[in-house]
Amino acid sequence: MKFEHCIRCTICVENCPVFSVEPKFPGPKQAGPDAQRFRMDGEVSVDTWVLFCNQCKRCETACPYGVDVSEIILKAQIKYVEEHGRSIANYMFANTYNIGILASAFAPIVNKIINTNLVKNIMRVIGISTYIPFPRYRAFTLSKGRRKVGKGSKKVVFFYGCYLNFNRPDIGRKIRSILVSMGLEVITPHQVCCGLPALGNGDLDRARRFANKNAGILVHYINRGYDVVYACTSCGLTLVRDYPGIMDLPDGKKISENTYNVHEYILNLIEEGYIKPGFGQVNMRIAYHMPCHLKALGIGYPAARLFEKIPGLEYRVLEDNCCGMAGTYGFKEKNKETSIQIGRLATLPILEYKPDAIASDCGACRMQLGGLTGIRQLDPSEIIFESLKVGLSTIKYSKGKGHDKETDSRFIKRNIRKGGQV
Repeated sequence: MKFEHCIRCTICVENCPVFSVEPKFPGPKQAGPDAQRFRMDGEVSVDTWVLFCNQCKRCETACPYGVDVSEIILKAQIKYVEEHGRSIANYMFANTYNIGILASAFAPIVNKIINTNLVKNIMRVIGISTYIPFPRYRAFTLSKGRRKVGKGSKKVVFFYGCYLNFNRPDIGRKIRSILVSMGLEVITPHQVCCGLPALGNGDLDRARRFANKNAGILVHYINRGYDVVYACTSCGLTLVRDYPGIMDLPDGKKISENTYNVHEYILNLIEEGYIKPGFGQVNMRIAYHMPCHLKALGIGYPAARLFEKIPGLEYRVLEDNCCGMAGTYGFKEKNKETSIQIGRLATLPILEYKPDAIASDCGACRMQLGGLTGIRQLDPSEIIFESLKVGLSTIKYSKGKGHDKETDSRFIKRNIRKGGQV
């Protein structure tokens, strides 16, 4: 809804993680609907404090009237950056996809120097924070792997995103193996960044260019009967909300209506009787941090619902706090203290719970919380993969659905031996 529907109840302010630690930020009500009443076309932006918003979307989730608070603020942020210019950090983070291509091509060299004191000092000079170690890059990215695997009457396009592609392709391959083991045909076509890093760094034109490239690819497969699944919740929110929303893509609505969280999709398969997976025992104690963008999607706790089915797994859902990293937000030197303070609030219940590992659907959340606590971090799919590996002998397929049980079984067994690498 538009800013006029705001009744100034301040519920959004109470739920804002930045407002709770940063006195310079007036809160989402004032930065969004209140200020919007005075923003005039043609006037230069002067509200610098609007840049403190980390776009966690908690204000929108909390708003009882459905006002698009964070989108109002995002548009104000984009306008401010366009009028006042982009910093080097803004430019670099808007181009994370292209940087990822280059860094992966020279991964052995990049990984040796990226966390050295010399490089960290240079990064800080240009406005990039280094309190969390930079993730390692991988030469064998997901984009270099097989395009099509598995057989089945249900077909999906896996939108894996930049982090799984360049930094953690091992997780991406495990997710693909899980989907194939459940009787799906999985396509991983050539794709580019979802556009969120560019959007969050004030470059709407670049974000739209990325989005238009992906839209052409995704719609091609959707029209052929494929569903789209994603693992990164920020990528998912961009596909579902921003493609038909702020980016205003002609096919945005079609993409949004055919795109699903990977764990949500697996749950649907189970509920439809398409597959009856045999989850094996996993003896672990997990602190499951729910990403803000998963909460904003409004699909509940799909990963946690799958955790319920895993014998021996003890877990606690932690949804009350933002991790503070918020994608590229926490990697900016100017946001360092704000990001750390928000993150420390999120670590308190984790440290109190004393888990074996932290699980979260968001790579940025895992980096932040793992870096601040020193606790091992896992993607939920890694836990599910481990459980399916243990319970492989009890996987059961429903009949008459077009599965090739023998092929699927051989596939996951082969990939489990390789640690999920295809």
